[in-house]
Amino acid sequence: MIIPYDEFCRRADTVRAGIAAACVRAGRKPDEVGLLAVTKNHPPAAAEYAARYGLPAVGENRVQEGVDKRAATTAEVRWELIGHLQSNKAKLAATHFDRIQTVDSEKLLRLLDRAAAEAGKILPVLLQINAGHDPAKFGADLADAPRLLDAALTQSHLKVEGFMTIAPLSDDTSVATRTFTTLRELRDQLAGETGALLPELSMGMSGDYVEAIAAGSTQVRIGTALYGEREPVA
Repeated sequence: MIIPYDEFCRRADTVRAGIAAACVRAGRKPDEVGLLAVTKNHPPAAAEYAARYGLPAVGENRVQEGVDKRAATTAEVRWELIGHLQSNKAKLAATHFDRIQTVDSEKLLRLLDRAAAEAGKILPVLLQINAGHDPAKFGADLADAPRLLDAALTQSHLKVEGFMTIAPLSDDTSVATRTFTTLRELRDQLAGETGALLPELSMGMSGDYVEAIAAGSTQVRIGTALYGEREPVA
């Protein structure tokens, strides 16, 4: 089951208004922050809703779920992988997704580059960094980020567009702020050192996107606030 489309539109309007307000408070322009609709555990209609509303992309956490859902819809949106990617799913992910946000090892980089080459495509990626030092989260350690970026920039069939992180769960908003600020500062430092264009900072979800925008996020990943609570897939 999924909420009616008119309710989705009301929710999306509310989220976009919240993003715009957060941008104003941060001294930024609302068009600097993209909205990624997270369709995990929702039916293919969720992607159709996003496309019909005019959102440019949807995010999926599981490779196979995303592959199946994309095959079941004609939605004109980009499909992005935002969940942990196991190396045995790298080829499938590289073939079927338009961008992968969760690249956190040199092994994954090599596998994705090889798969993209076989598919005859240049695959956009984000490097996932565990900027909040959260043992419950995936992502490369901050100390390993320079080496990971250097390795990524040598892959001929990958296009490194920036970084992604997930803040630790906490009722203290300063935890999210610190995590997101840390990633922005890392991006600025590495962009300066390498000369690479790293425009994307995928930071912030339904509960912390305001803090993410204040810290410099260029894309927020929103699911619950758009679609309501998810029904877990068996």
